[in-house]
Amino acid sequence: MTLSLLGIIAIGIYFEIVPLSKQANAQRWLKGTVGINLFVFVLAQIGLLLLGIQEVMAEPTTTEAAREITVGMGLAMIGIGIPTAFATIGAGIAVGPVGAASLAVIAEKPEMFGRTLVYLGLAEGIAIYGLVVTILLLGKLG
Repeated sequence: MTLSLLGIIAIGIYFEIVPLSKQANAQRWLKGTVGINLFVFVLAQIGLLLLGIQEVMAEPTTTEAAREITVGMGLAMIGIGIPTAFATIGAGIAVGPVGAASLAVIAEKPEMFGRTLVYLGLAEGIAIYGLVVTILLLGKLG
């Protein structure tokens, strides 16, 4: 994998220094190169997968205390993330029109920049409130 990436970088540097001429049949040559690169990449990924499976299947040591994650704990984690998700979506919905209106106002009256920045900050604050709720809920879970 590393050799493939180094080869791609070397070929890129070479073609930056010595560009192809317009008469060269670059498209046919490029298809072969992309095919070889893809083949090497897939082989490297399969090799990494096989090596990774061997490491994952290894027996954990007895001194490690593995904490079990139950279905209830997983659902609680998802539920804890929901306030941040909805607050971020709400902030995105709020920032769009406020930002567009702010740009329009600043284009006409540049001295209104401070006020429009406050309004944008208020819209962004929605996401921060969701993050605070999530952090509080994580404290209750642990």
